[in-house]
Parts: sequence; structure tokens; C-alpha cells
Amino acid sequence: QVQLVESGGGLVQAGDSLRLSCHASGRSIGSYSMAWFRQALGKEREFVAASGRIGGRTLYADSVKGRFTISRDNGENTLYLQMNSLKPGDTAVYSCAATMTLVGISSRPESYDTWGRGTQVTVSS
Repeated sequence: QVQLVESGGGLVQAGDSLRLSCHASGRSIGSYSMAWFRQALGKEREFVAASGRIGGRTLYADSVKGRFTISRDNGENTLYLQMNSLKPGDTAVYSCAATMTLVGISSRPESYDTWGRGTQVTVSS
């Protein structure tokens, strides 16, 4: 079973950039399809981006397309989320998720069975 720990969150101003990391331990992330989700206070969990374990496929929510980039470093066993041109609407707790059972790629949280605890991102206007 893989364990996931996110880091890199913080308080930034609109227009700034942040890079989130999700370090995995216990198993190689090369065996996992992985994703980032976020949840703002009082709102439901929202898909942000996903990285498939086969073929290097990626998927993005429309709200972050062109601003965020998901990537993985299998050697470092870490998933990243580069966030540029941040907006106040991006404020949320960002969590990474993983699954070995998904062959393709998914934006649905129920597709993932392992979650990190999250890291807070706050964007001020």
C-alpha cells in the first residue's frame, strides 16, 4: 500500500505560482494512476488534474487548463502540480490520490483508493 504526503502549499498573491509535491512511500508511483483534487471551504471536492500510469496521459479540469501542469518523477517517487497565474478561486486544500486498479485516466474521486491529507493553498487578491 502506498502512502501519500503533500507539500508546497502556502499563501500567495493572485498571479503568483506554486508547485505542489506529493511524495509517495511504500510502492513505486510508476504502478499508479494519480490525480490532484481540491476542496474549498464549504464546497464539494473538485477534480484538478490526473496522470495516467500508462502512456503518459494527462487530464485537466477546464478551470485550470493552460495554467496548471501535472507531472511525475518516478525516480523521486513524487507527483507534482505546477500552478501558474493563480487566482483567488484556486484557494482550497489540495490532495493527491492514487490507484493501481485504473488502467486509463479518471476525473472521478471514486476511481481512487489512496489519498493524502492535503496541503492548503490560499490565493489573496
